[in-house]
Amino acid sequence: MEIQMSSPLGRAHLSHLPQRPPINLSFQDLSYTVSNGKVSKFILRSINGEFRSGQLTAILGPSGAGKSTLLNVLAGYRVLGASGVISTNGNPRDVNLFRKLSRYIMQDDLLQPLITVQEAMLMAADLKLGDNLDKAKKTVVVEEIIQLLRLNKARNTVTENLSGGERKRLAIALELVNNPPVIFLDEPTTGLDDVASSTCVSLLKRVARGGRTVVCSVHTPSARLFSVFDHVYVVADGRCAYQGTSTGVVPFLQEIGLPCPTTYNPADFIIEVSSGEYGSHVDKMVQGVENGRCERWRSYDIEELQGGEEDIEQLNTGVIEKHNYHYESTGYQQFKVLARRMVLQTFRNRGYLWLRFSMHLFIGTIIGSLFTNIGFDGSKTLYNFGFCFASILAMLYTPMMPILLAFPTEVMLIKREYFNRWYGLKPYFAAMFVSRTPATIFFALIYLAIVYPATAQPMELSRIFMFVSTCILVALVAESMGTVISSTLSIVNSMFVGPVVTVPLMLLSVYGIGNGDDPPPLIWKMARACSFMRYGLEGLVVAIYGDSRADLICPDDVDYCEYRNVKYFVKLMGMSQVTYWFDMCMLLVMLLTLNLVAYYLLRQRLSPNYAFRAIKLIGRFIKSRMNSSH
Repeated sequence: MEIQMSSPLGRAHLSHLPQRPPINLSFQDLSYTVSNGKVSKFILRSINGEFRSGQLTAILGPSGAGKSTLLNVLAGYRVLGASGVISTNGNPRDVNLFRKLSRYIMQDDLLQPLITVQEAMLMAADLKLGDNLDKAKKTVVVEEIIQLLRLNKARNTVTENLSGGERKRLAIALELVNNPPVIFLDEPTTGLDDVASSTCVSLLKRVARGGRTVVCSVHTPSARLFSVFDHVYVVADGRCAYQGTSTGVVPFLQEIGLPCPTTYNPADFIIEVSSGEYGSHVDKMVQGVENGRCERWRSYDIEELQGGEEDIEQLNTGVIEKHNYHYESTGYQQFKVLARRMVLQTFRNRGYLWLRFSMHLFIGTIIGSLFTNIGFDGSKTLYNFGFCFASILAMLYTPMMPILLAFPTEVMLIKREYFNRWYGLKPYFAAMFVSRTPATIFFALIYLAIVYPATAQPMELSRIFMFVSTCILVALVAESMGTVISSTLSIVNSMFVGPVVTVPLMLLSVYGIGNGDDPPPLIWKMARACSFMRYGLEGLVVAIYGDSRADLICPDDVDYCEYRNVKYFVKLMGMSQVTYWFDMCMLLVMLLTLNLVAYYLLRQRLSPNYAFRAIKLIGRFIKSRMNSSH
């Protein structure tokens, strides 16, 4: 199946793309309100409108008029607080289905870092097209889209080095891979100069000519840019102030007694009128188009815009079949592509890898120097216990802190890709865990390779295995805890909450030490059982002193070594009843639990259920009450 796209701007040929029916999007009496405590604010006020397939539509309006809100509601990005009827091809919209067949390109061009344009496109093709096309055909599709959006010169450039216009075009190109019939763009020209903006909008028009419904919010377009749009929808104070062609703006304003100066940009003029700079004329404008129910200067029919192309006529069935819009790739395929992408990004982030390597090397050298040759010294048994605790702290902070700093930004990327149906959350989370784990283990081994021999710990394979495996498990649990915290909080809040949360975990890990095997009060015993650091500390003590280890050596220059007897020392620490495998099982349970919690919190952030939404609403209500009381 082939789709031909033609326009005065040139002819583009896209082959092998899956067939999609054109979708005409309409809405009636659409309202949107936000609540702030007891006060509700109307953002959209019973507006109406229709956006047709084959047309490039611009949503205009002054700041705060509701442009982005309208786009978010139509895209299904915001559902709570919206009322009215949204229809696709004359039938009530199924939100879940509509999300599968539409794509939303947000204003901030969030792109996966450390991969080239070509690699990003091929990975998007693998995710979005699955096994429907073989590798050769996917390469053809990617090549055609790159040519269409004029990204050929940047194909081998990593995304961080792209210009603003190239980033916009790549964001659009990534969403074109599986031929979505509806594309929403939030201010695609923001941050671009006039030439780049004109290029971007012209390309969007070519995309629309292929039978797609392309809707974008635009902030003060130039006169030349404004003339490119087929359909214009003006929002003023949450109402529709104009709906029609770009050429119909001047006659419309003339009719209500506001002639546009000959040398004035019609787009600027209608926005200024909508903002009240020339008096209160918004009511007249709203009445003139009946709040969007009619178009005084009607847009061209789709047949005129397409030039009567046979391919579009064949597509124009108006039927949207639900079974065609599930994920095109299986969960395992998604996992493979995402894991490959994450591993590639990890290896290319050499600055971060060298920094992480240097930090483990530095911490290992410092701790190894502080606790040199104390493993067999009976007079320094307490210092050796301090070494175990220091190792737990090193395995806590070095894996957790980078996650707290980086993952909140990653969540924003996940949000865009997940909303646009690139992949499911389960394959993503599995790929994330699998791609992270080898690096965490490798850097932990670097630290352990320095400190274990430097501190003269017993060189027995069983003890080395227990010590190493305990440290690695603690590092993985700490990394998972960082994911839990940063999956719901911003970077600033994550960096504050993460270290604060570890303080009670550290205190609980050493609670009761020095009291022998006397059990602490039940409540503190239960609290201590929740600290993974306690199980890690017990695992290290058992690894070094367990299994009936012989008494330690007391140096000749020391008269008496109180803790030379290993059994006595372990009992004094309250760990004589501890078993290594129990501690390992508890660490594994906590690792699994934290990952499940992180997955749940991430899912609720991406698509919250009713219970989670209710909790957030209650939190907002309490916050607003507290603010009002002050």
